[in-house]
Order: sequence, then structure tokens, then C-alpha cells
Amino acid sequence: MNRDKPRGFTRLFRAFDASRKGLVGAYREEAAFRQELAFALIATPLGLWLGHNGVERALLVAPVILVLIVELLNSAIEAAVDRIGLERHELAGLAKDIGSAAVLMALFLLAVVWALVLLGR
Repeated sequence: MNRDKPRGFTRLFRAFDASRKGLVGAYREEAAFRQELAFALIATPLGLWLGHNGVERALLVAPVILVLIVELLNSAIEAAVDRIGLERHELAGLAKDIGSAAVLMALFLLAVVWALVLLGR
């Protein structure tokens, strides 16, 4: 398929707008994303304050942002599965469960990194 794709700043503006719509949609539709965003709004400044240097600050803030990224991907998986159909299917349930497990692992990583940085002093 040969279609004209936008280039340059047009592509950047469209990509930014798609990202904005995704963030707004996740905030509007996903309670988990709102909760994790509220946590991030507290944990990010706290991590910046608690870190003694740039490396520690990065280690404390990065997993907080990673949790938001993984939650966005999990929400995208759920939306795509729900779009296909709402009837119960083993693979649809598995896809949603794996997405949820990814969020759990990101939260586990966050806890481990914060413990190692803050308790390892």
C-alpha cells in the first residue's frame, strides 16, 4: 500500500497530538492510570529530593515513569482486546492477565530500586 505519509514537522505534530489523545483517554477511562499518576506526582519530587546525586535521582525517578509507561501499554492491550469482543475467551483473558503482570513487575522494580538506593546508604 502506497500512501502519502506526513513528514517533518507535520509528522511530529500529528504524533504529539496522538500521544496527547492517548494520555487524555487513559486519564479519563483508566482508574489505575489516575492512581499511578497521582503516586508519580508525589514520588517524582520525593525521589528528586531524596537522591544525593544525579544517578540516585535517576534511579528513583525512572521506575516511577516506567510504571506509567507499562500501565499505558496495559490499557492499550485491554482496549484492543475489548474492541475485538466482550465475550470471554481464554487468549483474551491471558493477554489482559499478562498486561496486568507487567504492571505488577514494574511496581516490584520500583520498590526494589527505592529500597536498594535508600536503604543501601
